Amino acid sequence: MAASSVSIPSSRTTTLGFEDYSLYSGLSEDELIEMAIERSLAEAHASATQSGSAKVPALRQNPVHQNPCVRQMSRPREQNVPPPANPPSEKPFDKMGTIEAHFTTGSGRRMVRWRKYDGSLHVSPEPVEQADPLFQAIWDGNVRKVRELVKLSPKSMGEPYREGWIALHEAAYYGQVECLQILLRARPDMINKRSDRNQTPLFLAVSRNNVPCVEFLLENGGDPDMPNTHKETPLLKACERENAETVAVLLNHGALVNKPCVEGWTALHEAVCRNSVEICEMLVKAGAKVNARNMYGISPLFSAAQSGQLDSLRFLLKSGADINSQANDGATALYEASKNGHEEIVEFLLSQNADANRAAKCGFLPLHIAAERGNEGKRLLFKMTDNYCYENSVKIVSLLIPVTSKARIRRSGISPLHLAAERNKEDVLEVLIEAGYDVNAMLSLDRSKMYEDRRSTALYFAVINNNADATTMLLDAGANPNLDTFSPLLVALRHGCIQTVTLLVEHGANVNACVPTHPTSFPGTVMFCMKYLSLLKYLMDNGCDALSCFQCPYGNNPHPPIKIRSNRRNSLDDRNEDEAPKMPVLFCEMISTDLMSRWAGPIIDVLLDYVGNVQLCARLVEHLDSYEDWAGIKEKSVPPRPLMQLCRQTICSLVGGNRLRYLNTLPLPGRLIKFLKHEERYRDEDF
Repeated sequence: MAASSVSIPSSRTTTLGFEDYSLYSGLSEDELIEMAIERSLAEAHASATQSGSAKVPALRQNPVHQNPCVRQMSRPREQNVPPPANPPSEKPFDKMGTIEAHFTTGSGRRMVRWRKYDGSLHVSPEPVEQADPLFQAIWDGNVRKVRELVKLSPKSMGEPYREGWIALHEAAYYGQVECLQILLRARPDMINKRSDRNQTPLFLAVSRNNVPCVEFLLENGGDPDMPNTHKETPLLKACERENAETVAVLLNHGALVNKPCVEGWTALHEAVCRNSVEICEMLVKAGAKVNARNMYGISPLFSAAQSGQLDSLRFLLKSGADINSQANDGATALYEASKNGHEEIVEFLLSQNADANRAAKCGFLPLHIAAERGNEGKRLLFKMTDNYCYENSVKIVSLLIPVTSKARIRRSGISPLHLAAERNKEDVLEVLIEAGYDVNAMLSLDRSKMYEDRRSTALYFAVINNNADATTMLLDAGANPNLDTFSPLLVALRHGCIQTVTLLVEHGANVNACVPTHPTSFPGTVMFCMKYLSLLKYLMDNGCDALSCFQCPYGNNPHPPIKIRSNRRNSLDDRNEDEAPKMPVLFCEMISTDLMSRWAGPIIDVLLDYVGNVQLCARLVEHLDSYEDWAGIKEKSVPPRPLMQLCRQTICSLVGGNRLRYLNTLPLPGRLIKFLKHEERYRDEDF
């Protein structure tokens, strides 16, 4: 290769510079690692020579046994790299430096990155511990060697190797039946010896599906009920491995079928989760309790519904399982199937008269959870098929609607409409509206308190999610936009979404709504659209009170200084918080904040188009005087106002502010309607 002639300098650092990368870019991963190893050894030898110290230690290169816990390393390719002058001595890492990380290369080499005390970084093969000859013989399946070693030292077979495993554990794990026979003949007392994790040889044989070993151990005194650290028995492990043959062998040797693990999980729970009907049948015939509960109150039927195992569910119901059993949180099998989007399970449970009106402790019915979370579990599996997920969720909701009591829905304090709107599920929302669910249903007080803004209606959820489709759907179905404490119109204005604002205003939203927590002397809607002049004009055209913005009790007199609350950014308060009643914030105070003052002139200009003769207070005049281009706005406010403007205001007051949005439906001439809408592109002769 092109890089084969490159010599490795014996520098003090192993960091590759730009030149190194360009030279070594053609090398493979194995070649680069081997080169790094040789470089680190060369540097170690060079630094030892310079300091006059002894030889630098390195890693032992002992052969690796076939234990899967230690992966076999392939022999490195030959490189044209000169070896170190003297072979390094063997010392542990803590004598020569600090280990920073262990890693395995793509070719399976186990490597270690370590740093010497002088700060230099090195990469070397991981040291290999020399295996005991008895264990090596078991791994290799060398029966003759095992027999010889056992005869020489039968006591050594009881000495643990790793994780407390003795030779019997190794033979059971690797399925060496003949080795088991030899070992047990020499030491029959070790049949139920436990490892550090309380694993017996029988448990390990079961976990590896070594059926001949399982049979041999059971026939020679292996305990089928001795659990590991997590209280998992060999029978539960066999069900986890879905090995019906092993399960049959264990049951025939008297394994306890209802013995739970540390979480109360039984073998039947495990078999049901894997939809192993054959194993379920064997367990039930052996006396398994079909209504057994784990520490969370979950029964096998619940597990089948949760994981979508229809075959196991059918079998359990035929075996007498309680279809309406509830877990510790009150959830039923129908609730859990609805939550996870298992349409077939929901349909089957309903056909077997499952109770759809049994609520969980949170107060949700199956219909609630289907509207909120139906098929969320499958979204993780079908990220590219969201349409399928939505369709499945809609079908489950459609199945539950006819069997769900609306009275129970009302008593729950929350409608499925709220949950569908909150999760942006327009298809589910449409189905619920068509089924006659009240679009103006309010959250109960307890549930409304869970939200800082005290929201109450499904419309509020749709608006705060900026979901125009859901908003349109609810408004067309008769949703009232003025029921919430904090008006949805204020939310839409804060988002700056003119589409949602238009929808709400056209359906009767109060354009003069105020913020309950921040009382103002002018409409709160004006406060939220000061930066959006087009929205401000739209509100004024639809009857928003512009006159209140110019009503200041101080007039031309000096205004008190503005105090800003330290705990609320840009929130105004001219008085003490303990003062009662709390005085509302004035328009001139709000427009004087740092964020609004730069917009003061254009905002005042817009508002002047919707009032008659008004007097600007001293603070507003100060704003207009601060920028020379706003001088025309100040002149515009000087009375008397043009007669055309005064006529427009008089007609608007006679029509009524709430009726301005319906001008097109009033019996007025078209030119007059344009005039009232400030569409002043008419000619003087039109009047």
